[in-house]
Amino acid sequence: MRIRLVRSARRCGNGCPRSGGVWWKLVLGSGARGDSPQMPSHPHLATSEWTLDYPPFFAWFEYALSHVAKYFDQEMLNIHNLNYSSSRTLLFQRFSVIFTDALFVYAVHECCKCIDGKKAGKELTEKPKFILSVLLLWNFGLLIVDHIHFQYNGFLFGLMLLSIARLFQKRHMEGALLFAVLLHFKHIYLYVAPAYGIYLLRSYCFTANKPDGSIRWNSFSFIRLISLGLIVFLVSALSLGPFLALNQLPQVLSRLFPFKRGLCHAYWAPNFWALYNALDKVLSVIGLELKLLDPNKIPKASMTSGLVQQFQHTVLPSVTPLATLICTLMAILPSVFCLWFKPQGPRGFLRCLILCALSSFLFGWHVHEKAILLAVLPMSLLSVGKAGDASIFLILTTTGHYSLFPLLFTAPELPIKILLMLLFTIYSISSLKTLFRKEKTLFNWMETFYLLGLAPLEIFCEFVFPFTSWKLKYPFIPLLLTSVYCAVGITYAWFRLYVSVLTDPPVGKTKKQ
Repeated sequence: MRIRLVRSARRCGNGCPRSGGVWWKLVLGSGARGDSPQMPSHPHLATSEWTLDYPPFFAWFEYALSHVAKYFDQEMLNIHNLNYSSSRTLLFQRFSVIFTDALFVYAVHECCKCIDGKKAGKELTEKPKFILSVLLLWNFGLLIVDHIHFQYNGFLFGLMLLSIARLFQKRHMEGALLFAVLLHFKHIYLYVAPAYGIYLLRSYCFTANKPDGSIRWNSFSFIRLISLGLIVFLVSALSLGPFLALNQLPQVLSRLFPFKRGLCHAYWAPNFWALYNALDKVLSVIGLELKLLDPNKIPKASMTSGLVQQFQHTVLPSVTPLATLICTLMAILPSVFCLWFKPQGPRGFLRCLILCALSSFLFGWHVHEKAILLAVLPMSLLSVGKAGDASIFLILTTTGHYSLFPLLFTAPELPIKILLMLLFTIYSISSLKTLFRKEKTLFNWMETFYLLGLAPLEIFCEFVFPFTSWKLKYPFIPLLLTSVYCAVGITYAWFRLYVSVLTDPPVGKTKKQ
């Protein structure tokens, strides 16, 4: 039996290459029947510019979808139809995303059970559980990424939220199993794996703490450690075993981690490297104006070209994958140490998870802007617990969601994205302000001024810049401004959350985990 994975791009009805999503075809056997996806005759034939970059479980998921898709439109399963589109294809795509979101809805229900309701108001709309359910189910970023940009992130985030809920409920084995499965659906969740590993070791493998919260080393359970190891091993064997047996694992790993794609995505993620790139661009422009740089020696592959590729910085040192890995590990380590030495229960785990996601987002290699949802969604759970966390959540979610605007760049989508974000942002701020009305204000003057600055930024990028002479000479300016401005807010939220984690006292009670 031979297993081959092929990926082909799909477009939306208006021909937009990013809205149709990506279809995976996993074919078992060397032949193909009439109701199966067609395979190229040569196993290494490149059928499109899009390579296979998801783990095998996601391929199995879309292989299952293909058996339903054939009843809608058989032609969508032909991998040679790279630009194929039809009304039935779009109908299937939309309904399949909605159907799989059922897992996300169930996960939100389980997460709401874990919320402390001591601050609940008399009205239903003022209860933390209700507010949290709206913040998660009506999340603007997830809505546009899955239902307009078209992907299947809903059920993946459902798996993550469900695993978090199971850890809150002390059902550690279930939480570990769900996360192991999630990793083999989409490996971006490796960002938060350190939080899971340390927390499970600290709170599950060690069964008791001392009165001061430190570990009772004699409480270590080898049986529990072996149980966790078996879960990870069995899930990994099921996912990667066939490729290992066929000596194809190196090819899978090389596609899962495509370092040749360059430091930044085609659309800049608003992270530290966006600030770094912008500084390099400003210095290069100044150098050219002052005739300190030779125009002929400036690299042609630019980070502002909108292409996914490697490039060299002009003035600042060029960044390598190893450098981003070191920066990411250094940013994650303090939160991991706090999780081990200053245990704060499941809430401390959730804070560490968010910091791991944000640190990886800020300093990782080739980060996509959609990865900000990996921090925004879990942060929703913290936002209804403390006023300080609510403030951090609002800054993070507002700037993070605005940074997704470049994904929807056509004229008909402009009023949709603005209206949806305004509705979600207004509800988030008003509901959390109501929940914490007896405490201090959620924003200081500086934070308020920064968030209000998003409005003139949007007006300039969408309505002023297209009519200026800069459009032809500096077409990258709107994207640069958006990324840099949002990077400041996300970095600020990351810093504030880190301060709260480092300053909060550990749990000082002996707990039987």
